[in-house]
Amino acid sequence: MTTPPALLIAGHGTRDEGGAETLRTLVRVLAARHPDVPVAGGFFGAADSPLPLADAVDELAGRGVTRLVAVPLLPAPTGAAGETLESALARAAGRHPGLDHTCGAELGPHPRLLEVLERRLDEALGGGVRRPEDRARTTVLLVARGASDPYANAEVVRAARLLWEGRGFAGVETAFLTQAAPDVPAGLDRCRALAPAAPVPGGVRRIVVLPYFFFPGGLLERLRMQTEGWAAVHPHTEVLGAGVLGTPPEVAEVVMERYRETVARGVPDGDRAAAEDARDADGTAQKEAGDGDGPQPDDADGDGQGGDDRGAQERDAHAGHR
Repeated sequence: MTTPPALLIAGHGTRDEGGAETLRTLVRVLAARHPDVPVAGGFFGAADSPLPLADAVDELAGRGVTRLVAVPLLPAPTGAAGETLESALARAAGRHPGLDHTCGAELGPHPRLLEVLERRLDEALGGGVRRPEDRARTTVLLVARGASDPYANAEVVRAARLLWEGRGFAGVETAFLTQAAPDVPAGLDRCRALAPAAPVPGGVRRIVVLPYFFFPGGLLERLRMQTEGWAAVHPHTEVLGAGVLGTPPEVAEVVMERYRETVARGVPDGDRAAAEDARDADGTAQKEAGDGDGPQPDDADGDGQGGDDRGAQERDAHAGHR
């Protein structure tokens, strides 16, 4: 029986120990569910991460692994800025001659991730019975790390549109923490300006700021500070903050789906672009044979999006998301 490739879960560089423990938990969960697949995890993009990607590669090589698939625990790409997963993985694997490695695609905007985002919104809005008009007077600001690559930013816009469809919110806007416009204050201004375009009975207009990254850390703290600063000068707008995606069961499912897609394709090492271009319109990889944040120097905390994706079409960049 052929041994399947190992699964390497690659988070985007964080210095936060809480984020590292979250990734360790995900590794344990997937290892328990799939005992035939060696599983490890680590972060690239931060030299002083408490859980380095290179250590995870060393661990797998020490267990006798000769093939591995790296799945980036990222909701969307950030373009070719800073250290990429490919370069970090090549450097780490280079210490182990004969270790073959391949990179899979990012996780979003997978429908299961959209479910998690919706749940984070409901948590921010509070428990108890809610009426449809509660969502109808709520505008969501989906905030990602941001990239210099417009194709990468277009993936965030696409996620915002998909999150809005059929969920009853007044609108879903986007903002970025680095390198791209609009920034968070400008995004909040847009949410506030657009709110009167969808009048509903009952109450103060509300904005929920929704992080589009997996882990807590410096990135989330920056988002909270910018949100609180804006809210302080707009006291007549209710502003709520939602939690990060985290690693709930849905995330584990999508990680394994990306792993299986990559194994089924058998993408040669270094052919990352072809792998990503194989993704279809809903963000998942196309099946074959019937198979059913690079970081910035001052921004190596939390989880953004990494890798370089040209799979999004230019029309996605201009798609409406209200």
